[in-house]
Amino acid sequence: MRTGRMSRKTKETDIQLELNLDGTGIADVNTGIGFFDHMLISFAKHAEFDLKVHADGDLYVDEHHLIEDTAIVLGKVLADALGDMTGIARFGEARIPMDEALAEVALDIGGRSYLVLNAEFSAPQVGQFSTQLVKHFFEALASNAKITIHASVYGDNDHHKIEALFKAFAYAMKRAVKVEGKEVKSTKGLL
Repeated sequence: MRTGRMSRKTKETDIQLELNLDGTGIADVNTGIGFFDHMLISFAKHAEFDLKVHADGDLYVDEHHLIEDTAIVLGKVLADALGDMTGIARFGEARIPMDEALAEVALDIGGRSYLVLNAEFSAPQVGQFSTQLVKHFFEALASNAKITIHASVYGDNDHHKIEALFKAFAYAMKRAVKVEGKEVKSTKGLL
């Protein structure tokens, strides 16, 4: 089973996260930030990963610490669940529309972290979720999972744009983690 689990407690947040890459899209998510829960549930559903996230944090300050720390934990658990990455497709891409919005994500689970995100948002918040944290979430996730992500989105509605990004990321990950061989896809022999 390609699974991972991690608990991380700091003075700002307390996060428990479980992930099964070979799941069916079952999600149990509670972060205290409704829109963030919606994005993580959507990610799990469309990637067909089973995901459990229970996160508490200093939301009286703002949502930054909780979203960043959740991304850190999710990235570490993704890396743990992938193990030595033997046989995975490694690369994944997706184009996902949501009404007027279109998101594109291409990624490489190659052991190097990098994020390129082309996205502009017109509203400062969607619910209790700061739109400037979209980039920060994907940066922290990429850094801790050691994956390269290129993503872009356009549209008029910030809810649609962010949701399309999370869904495109989900489908790209679903394709990249698929086991389709018995060797590591690298001329180096390891990732």
